[in-house]
Amino acid sequence: MTFSLALSEEQIAAQKWAHDFAEKEIRPVAAQYDETEEFPWPLVKKAYEIGLYGFDYYTMSGQDSTGLTANLVVEETFWGCAGIGLAIFGSGLCLAGLASTGTPEQLGQWAPRIFGTPEDPKVGAYAVSEAGAGSDVRSLRTRAKKVDGGWVLNGQKSWITNGGIADVHVVVATIDPELGHRGQASFIVTRDMDGFTQAKKERKLGIRASHTAEIAFNDVFVPDEHLLGGQDKLDAKIAKAKDGSGEKTKSGALSTFEATRPIVGIQAVGIARAAFEFAAKYASERQTFGVPIIKHQAIAFKLADMATEIDAARLLCWRGLWMGINRVPFRYGEGSMAKLKAGRVAVWSTDEAIQILGGYGYVKDFPVEKWHRDSKIYEIFEGTKEIQQLVISRHIEREVSGSSDV
Repeated sequence: MTFSLALSEEQIAAQKWAHDFAEKEIRPVAAQYDETEEFPWPLVKKAYEIGLYGFDYYTMSGQDSTGLTANLVVEETFWGCAGIGLAIFGSGLCLAGLASTGTPEQLGQWAPRIFGTPEDPKVGAYAVSEAGAGSDVRSLRTRAKKVDGGWVLNGQKSWITNGGIADVHVVVATIDPELGHRGQASFIVTRDMDGFTQAKKERKLGIRASHTAEIAFNDVFVPDEHLLGGQDKLDAKIAKAKDGSGEKTKSGALSTFEATRPIVGIQAVGIARAAFEFAAKYASERQTFGVPIIKHQAIAFKLADMATEIDAARLLCWRGLWMGINRVPFRYGEGSMAKLKAGRVAVWSTDEAIQILGGYGYVKDFPVEKWHRDSKIYEIFEGTKEIQQLVISRHIEREVSGSSDV
């Protein structure tokens, strides 16, 4: 069997395509959007016009069985700016939630609407987290009650990427709280539904070009056809949960996060690489004691460690996405490994970059302080670093004990 990490001509072209967009379109305005915290609609529109945004992009990247095309494109985009990158790729989580729980007919109906058109781009949102239920998805309090012709939703979601500005929201709600995640279902909620509102828009430490908000549901009526997976599938799931035969089923939300963690990890790699490259260039130009500071081992060894750790994180992300696309089971939580490592490396590398620049690293005249602020979220969202450790350790326990539980 042949093993190779060599990129194909098509993958190299995709990498350059994304890098050029990041360098020419994203980087020149990154500081502006970080300062104003406005959503970068003009950048989303430009990304759509060149094929970097939209349902067709995900169809194209999904056809690469190696998973590397998506990794390469996302890393380059987030090298440009993590906040703008999330504005462009944040809708992918909504699409993943739709694809993991919806029927083929629902996917065909709603996936294009998530993105709109190049002339009138839209975004999507995946709404799971709540003020009292972030990592613990079993404790969601947003309720869905069955009524004639549909469902009525009540509750509130917190820290939702694109929340309130999205045309399509995939919302995870509880039907039977006694069943934990087995008593939950996902629904399509559109922005124009009565009783659906955006509450507070969050002001954040980093990724400030990305829109994050609380959203509220006050007697929001959702038609039957907006129940993802359909009523028959939900009834079967609830019945299995009640008689005990469904105890080992996974949460739909957790399954979505498992699939997206490697691509979230590669976002962090893009930030780390940006900081490394800037720090290396600075170190080659800044002089002390008559020589560039890169000649001093104290600086040179920092850069050596940064390069090594970034490569290690990147390879974990490549493996994780390859496994996901090819449906290779995560034996040790490899998706979580990718995000855990990449998040740690991004925070550490950006901190080291600040240290290399010294006082210049601490001021807004240089971008490394922004990259440091952007990096921290990668140890928090889509599962904190502690949750990743928990997932990995449970996989290890399962392998050692021979149990089928995770």
